[in-house]
Amino acid sequence: MGYLFTSESVSEGHPDKVSDQISDAILDEMLRFDAESKVACETLVTTGLVVVAGEVKTKAYVDVQHTVREVIDKIGYNKAEYQFDSKSCGVLSAIHEQSPDINQGVVRTKAEDQGAGDQGMMFGFACKETDDFMPLTIDLSHILLQELAAIRREGKKMKYLRPDSKSQVTVDYANDWKPLRIDTIVVSTQHDDFDAEKAMLQQIEDDVRNILLPRVKKKLPARIKNLFKDDLKLFVNPTGKFVIGGPHGDSGLTGRKIIVDTYGGRGAHGGGAFSGKDASKVDRSAAYATRHIAKNLVAAGIADEVLVQVAYAIGVADPVGFYINTRETVKAKDENGAKLTDEQIAAKVRQLFDMRPFAIVKRFGLKNPVFSETAAYGHFGRTPFSKEVEVYYQDEQTHDKTIDGKVKHFKTVDFFAWEKLDMVEQLKAVFNC
Repeated sequence: MGYLFTSESVSEGHPDKVSDQISDAILDEMLRFDAESKVACETLVTTGLVVVAGEVKTKAYVDVQHTVREVIDKIGYNKAEYQFDSKSCGVLSAIHEQSPDINQGVVRTKAEDQGAGDQGMMFGFACKETDDFMPLTIDLSHILLQELAAIRREGKKMKYLRPDSKSQVTVDYANDWKPLRIDTIVVSTQHDDFDAEKAMLQQIEDDVRNILLPRVKKKLPARIKNLFKDDLKLFVNPTGKFVIGGPHGDSGLTGRKIIVDTYGGRGAHGGGAFSGKDASKVDRSAAYATRHIAKNLVAAGIADEVLVQVAYAIGVADPVGFYINTRETVKAKDENGAKLTDEQIAAKVRQLFDMRPFAIVKRFGLKNPVFSETAAYGHFGRTPFSKEVEVYYQDEQTHDKTIDGKVKHFKTVDFFAWEKLDMVEQLKAVFNC
């Protein structure tokens, strides 16, 4: 007999995710001006109010009001009836300078000696359940809400949709973590008050079943589509109508959805949030680095499932701990044909990947404004891509364009670089796979 495992996701309009997106947008704006910016930005949102606080060390000037309102408008909070909208909400800024006691441990004479911005442990995870090496439960939870948001923005169907929503997916697994069937899907979406409650709820449920789910299935490979059985349990807005939502319904805070941001409860989590933190904070950068290791190990066939942990002391460059657990799924063998131990795998991996903060930042290009893209629908399992971004400085990597008679500076940067499978061949060679 197997077991049921569940993960959840929340939309970009969820109050905690609104906070995450504001914090990362402010971080990105500072990095556009000054690539060496050190930022820890926290955001609170509630009815008609945004409060931004934190510590920064930067040469940048950022128009916090403009940045905040731009993010809120993009999410879709642009109507007064929502009790939280981009034009009329109050915006308070309490950002101040970073403590010199912290800065002295991070900034060093030699860049490569940069110390960790804090102590703590970070985890990365990967498995073979999906094509992006993520757990199926969190992958489906994200896709449901991404499609729901796409339907809302298209404005052709389900025209009553509002920005706030949540999803939850329960999968029936065999004892070896093989997915057998999707047991339960929960979708709760904010909506206009367009009819009597019973009629509204029936309309929304019918639309989720007949519009949303077919769109989701179209995005899935055949082996995942086949997990949708006739006995699937679907709950849509199970508490009743959901008209009051967003920051008016619940206050939101940066960093309160760290399980949604990562692996949906699979693997492990060190406890540190991501959004609003520049890459000198290993809570963020080392979590990206451990995911990169785990994903490449699984893709290389070393094991079917990999959990990686790294740990740091504040102000110290080299990790104080490094650990790998393959959950008894290891495939790699030594020269005598015996399966490698997790200890042996960790020793080889440690030689291949430089886990000093300086090296991680350089490897993934984390001094660039790439973080807003991560602030909704998960930091992992995303497709890496490159594009031009505007910056407000010049260096050897920038190029100029004249737009409307003004010279502007641009860089081509990588997004979700930690999702690249760029170490697979090297790992295969090292492990003789």
